[in-house]
Formats: sequence, C-alpha cells, structure tokens
Amino acid sequence: MSATPKIALDFKSATLYALRAVLHSPDTSALIAALDQRMAEAGAFYENEPVVLDALALEQSPDWAAVIAALRRHALYPIGVLAEGPVRDQAIASGLAPVEVSGARQAPAQAQAAPQAPADAPEAPPATPKAARPSQPEAADAGPGDADADAAPGTMVIRHPLRSGQRIYARGCDLVVIGMVSQGAEVIADGNIHVYGPLRGKAMAGARGDTRAMILTTQLDPELLAIAGVYRVIETRLSDTLHKQPALVQLDGDTLRIRPL
Repeated sequence: MSATPKIALDFKSATLYALRAVLHSPDTSALIAALDQRMAEAGAFYENEPVVLDALALEQSPDWAAVIAALRRHALYPIGVLAEGPVRDQAIASGLAPVEVSGARQAPAQAQAAPQAPADAPEAPPATPKAARPSQPEAADAGPGDADADAAPGTMVIRHPLRSGQRIYARGCDLVVIGMVSQGAEVIADGNIHVYGPLRGKAMAGARGDTRAMILTTQLDPELLAIAGVYRVIETRLSDTLHKQPALVQLDGDTLRIRPL
C-alpha cells in the first residue's frame, strides 16, 4: 500500500497587521517628500512593515512605481491599494493588489470634519498610519541584567537610564523605565509605557494597535509621542503645565491627549 503523498502547498486564513498610508495628493514629489519627513520623524518605528496605500481621495494617479520605490527605500513594503476607477486600475497595473479595509471609505470625510485640538492636546497628522508594530526586538545593548526577571508577567522593567541611540521594545507587554530616557533614545511597548524619570526621547505605546495604551512619565519633555500608530512630533515647547511635569498621554479617537498628573 503506497503512502499518501505529502501536500507541497496549502492555504490557510491569516490576519495581517499593516500600515494604511492615506494619500491626499497625486503629486508624486510631494508624496515622496512627505514620506521622507515622516520616516525621519518616526525613526525605526515603521521599518519592515507591510503598507496598504489608501488612494480613495485621489482622482488622478501618482507615479505608482516611484511611490513604491520610495516606500521600499524606507524598508516599507507596499502590498495593496484602496482605490476606485482608473486610479485603481493603474495601481493594479503597477503590481499592487486591490484590498478592502474596514472604515477606509469614511477617511476623507472624517479628515475634513476633524475638530481643532487645543495646544496641549496635539492632533494626529491626517496621513498617520494606524496599525503599527515595530519588528525588531529589544535594543542590542540591553543585556540580560537590564530587564527585571522578578517583575510580574506582562511587564518589562529597565532599571537604568537610556542613552541616545538605545532602543527598547517590550514585545507583548508593558514597559517600565526607572531612569531617564535621553534625547535620541526610543522606548516602544505593545502595552503601556511608564517612565519614572525625564522622558526626553521617543515613546511609542500600543505598538500593535492597542488604542487603550497609555504613556506616563514623571517629567515630560519628549521628541515624539505615539499611541497605536497615531504620533506627534513635539517641535515646540509644551505649555508650562506640561513641560517637564508629570503627565499622562492617552488616545482620544484620532487625537493624542496630554494631561498633567
């Protein structure tokens, strides 16, 4: 009796986390310039991520080949497009697969109706991707003694200051840093981030899309704040009630709210 041949290929369902990059202009140069700026601001936060291009607001196509090449230069991998009519046909001809994303069709109207946020509650940029997750583990210079092995499950504890260039990612858990997060350092967590010391670098909570995640610090002075992919670059000094004060950062819809503690 002959053995049943082994199946060489099979199909199974899968759920994929992907960024959604919303295109508001068909101007290829403007799109690439905006992409370069966003990636410079966000550092390594979006590297090695699949991307869906949302072109539902466009009536003309950009140079799809140039846009795809620009994304790949930043270690982003376009896998599909949301579009209609000739824009959709031209995107497909450029190698992008047509996809559907829940809620995407309301994006243009929502962007137009978005209220103006107060100065101490920065509003997310309109093209900010929503479902982001970093793809690298903890920083290479985070040695075995850096994380507290006795901490409760679901929490990574770092008991030393983080220097510029260091990057810590708490995969699948909260992150607690007891010490300063210096300018140029990055702290990322799938859950909440607690910094018991000055937060002067980049803090990104809810990295896999958890909109309930929070960032708490005893001294707020950051370069960038992000929750569930909605991020804000802090280019000007915050109000005196927030600058270098204990603060809480939460996501309210598509807006980051910063409150004193």
